[in-house]
Amino acid sequence: MTTNNKLARYKQQRIQTMAHASDSYRFFNVLTGPEMLSKVEALLPAAHRERQFPPTETLSMFLAQAMSEDRSCQKAVNDAMVKRIAGGFSPCSTGTSGYCQARQRLPLDMISTLTRDTGKLINKHTPDHWRWQGKRVHLIDGTTVGLPDTAANQAVYPQSSGQKPGLGFSICRVVAVICLSSGAVLNTAMGSCKGKGTSEQCLLRRMLDTFNSGDLILGDAFFGTYFLLATLIDRGVDAVFEQLGARKRVTDFRQGERLGPKDHLIKLTRPKKKPSWMTQEAYDSAPGTLTIRELKIKGKVLITTLLSAKGFPKHELSTLYKKRWHVEVDLRNIKTTLGMETLSCKTPDMIEKEMWIYFLAYNLIRLLMAQSALLSNLQPRQLSFKHTVQLWLAWRQQTQENGAQMDEGMLFILIAQKTVGNRPDRIEPRAVKRRPKPFPLLMEKRELAKMRVKIHGHPKKIKA
Repeated sequence: MTTNNKLARYKQQRIQTMAHASDSYRFFNVLTGPEMLSKVEALLPAAHRERQFPPTETLSMFLAQAMSEDRSCQKAVNDAMVKRIAGGFSPCSTGTSGYCQARQRLPLDMISTLTRDTGKLINKHTPDHWRWQGKRVHLIDGTTVGLPDTAANQAVYPQSSGQKPGLGFSICRVVAVICLSSGAVLNTAMGSCKGKGTSEQCLLRRMLDTFNSGDLILGDAFFGTYFLLATLIDRGVDAVFEQLGARKRVTDFRQGERLGPKDHLIKLTRPKKKPSWMTQEAYDSAPGTLTIRELKIKGKVLITTLLSAKGFPKHELSTLYKKRWHVEVDLRNIKTTLGMETLSCKTPDMIEKEMWIYFLAYNLIRLLMAQSALLSNLQPRQLSFKHTVQLWLAWRQQTQENGAQMDEGMLFILIAQKTVGNRPDRIEPRAVKRRPKPFPLLMEKRELAKMRVKIHGHPKKIKA
């Protein structure tokens, strides 16, 4: 037996031994455990009739949709009917109307609370060595999600102003707070991409209660504004942001209190003009000046509320800020791996529920990854998210179809077998090599295009 095989065998035995000897893995396995059940029961509507699709079963089917390649309601109902017959119950209609109505009755607060609770669960039980200098580090970033082009969605989430009516799709802006060490979503806010109070900063301000005193936030240059820094300092929350481009051009490291080469403390003065989103009372109560730290390393200018150069050396802050890229990968996992890039519900109310369902499904996978990392003495960021999703889907299918009682410790072993590389300086071009099919763009309403094809037929030759 080679040395690598011996190490792999030892690692598997260690995980199995720890899983059987520890009750903690059952605490993390909320997918089927009593912790999730008790939370769900507490959030159920006060009075609900027993129907074909009760709330708990509807939630389970909704989650299965989010993690399925075929996310249609028909697929979810068909799977439920097959399981019903396999369990010895009489068959019901495979129509989707009952299930769609059950999803509409599902309380939004129930789904969003479960999502936040699973994030808190992971955050609460992360060991100290997963933190950065004893601090819980949170990543913040925003993204957009495409929605079906319905009148109801367009009214709340209008399309880009650069597109003609009838040719674009509704767009929703989402800002997420994600734990750096585990990757779990702690909170999220969503809104339109147009209008007052819809920017990423405004959405972040709705979630400020997510942060506790002593926490640390990593964000890109968009978040490094005076009033957000003032709010965070007042709450005892530290931050590391990249410097705003306009400010970067006037940064002079000869001014302020010098801490080292291209590292100094400066005082910012409150802007004379009140932002349009801010009340006069909030503006007047904001401090007149702020002391922050500016530093430049490897071509980047960072600003931070961590003022001690000895306690927080420049090179450590630079290494930490590189980890901000994880939030980009996490959002890609939610949008691309799970499929939240384009949602399917036709109304704003259901769009919000569908989005929270995706975040809940993501957090449940992160729970499995956190437990596997704990048992294998790895960091959750070393494990593959997609690998875990694939394993979980196959695992659940076997247990449901065959009724087999499989050792859950083996699931954690399989999750820990696939690790990802550490590539902090990875650079990739934002371009695709594979060319799309040479179809022309739809430049008129679909109804008119269909009418034109009906009258004149399809073009004889499709131009590239």
